[in-house]
Amino acid sequence: MLQCFHFMVEPAKTLTAKIKESHKRAQREKVESLDEDQLFVAELARELGRVCQRSAVLENIWKQDDIWPTPLCRTFIWQWASVLESKEKRPLQTDGWPEMDELKQAGRIDEQDAQQAKSVILNWIKDLRAQPEQSVWPGEPVAKVLEDLQSAWRWGRAPNLLAAMEIVMWALIVQPPDKDSIPQQWLMWKQRTQKTGAISYVPQPVWDWISGAAVEVTLDLDSANPDLLVSADQKRMRCGFDRKEVPNFHERFDGWWCAVGVEGLGSGRHYWEAEVGERDWRLGVVKESALRKGFKSLNTNTGYLTLRLERGTELKALTVPFTALPAGLIPRKVGIYLDYDRGQLSFYDVDKHCHIYTYNESFDERLFPLFGTVEIVKDLVIKSPTSKNQCLCPTSCFWA
Repeated sequence: MLQCFHFMVEPAKTLTAKIKESHKRAQREKVESLDEDQLFVAELARELGRVCQRSAVLENIWKQDDIWPTPLCRTFIWQWASVLESKEKRPLQTDGWPEMDELKQAGRIDEQDAQQAKSVILNWIKDLRAQPEQSVWPGEPVAKVLEDLQSAWRWGRAPNLLAAMEIVMWALIVQPPDKDSIPQQWLMWKQRTQKTGAISYVPQPVWDWISGAAVEVTLDLDSANPDLLVSADQKRMRCGFDRKEVPNFHERFDGWWCAVGVEGLGSGRHYWEAEVGERDWRLGVVKESALRKGFKSLNTNTGYLTLRLERGTELKALTVPFTALPAGLIPRKVGIYLDYDRGQLSFYDVDKHCHIYTYNESFDERLFPLFGTVEIVKDLVIKSPTSKNQCLCPTSCFWA
């Protein structure tokens, strides 16, 4: 009977061997096609995964399933060499991760800088190799973030696993008492060192921490431009056709089509969301002392920290001069996060969980949420904080 099936078994074995050899050849070709910077990042991921528990997500990098563009690899290498050099001067603590200027662009990192950066990391890896396998526990918050990042990457919500590499690096660098706050510290540090598009996907546990600071925001009718129509619940506004007769309070906008929130914010963490139109809007905060009358520019010089969409395609941070933002960052639902004490005001695309822009300043007076629109059809809508529904998904929600 076995002889009858012999003609089937042998070809099957041959086919299996050919498939295995094809996979090996494809893997060799993939490795051979990588440049020096990409191979360096892959090898670094292998070393990190060897010593850090719950970091299986990094296998996708060192097995070349997640291959980063060369400019991203070079920027990553330079950045983390700078972090390690800073660590030598001052151990990392939760109250002050190393301050860095806006990230150096890969095109500005010459070959000598790149080689020096690799030397710094290689010296650190020598010490890492002395540690036993799976000897470092990153902390439960980091482990949950890594699981979420792997899920988000597999489902296409995260374009790469850069965040996983960064968070594991911090888990290996930061002293044990600080490990529980690593994800939050990573977020704040990223936004301080890269103001625009710092994080392409904010992990769900970190997003929950941000949105956990949600506050109820309602529009101050005494501040609203007379041309604005404000709903009875003071949560919606749009431009009308007729200018209303209203008292000309000093806090009322009579030029720009804006209004502020009722409550001023002078300490702590605060988060709110707004659904916006497709043509023109502005969101952010205004300092209590800022002038609201007339058509003077609403920018950082006049006490306004805002994002503005103009003509449906031009997204700007109204710095001086203004900062043009990529069209790919234009959101339809905006999350605004203020950490008053740390001096950060950040904007996010709520639907994509991605970072748009961050202002880093020292605040010394109350700030009021600011809303502006000139649209006559689409309402600008302030969303109320909602209780989070329990989800059965183990990591990043499949239905999000």
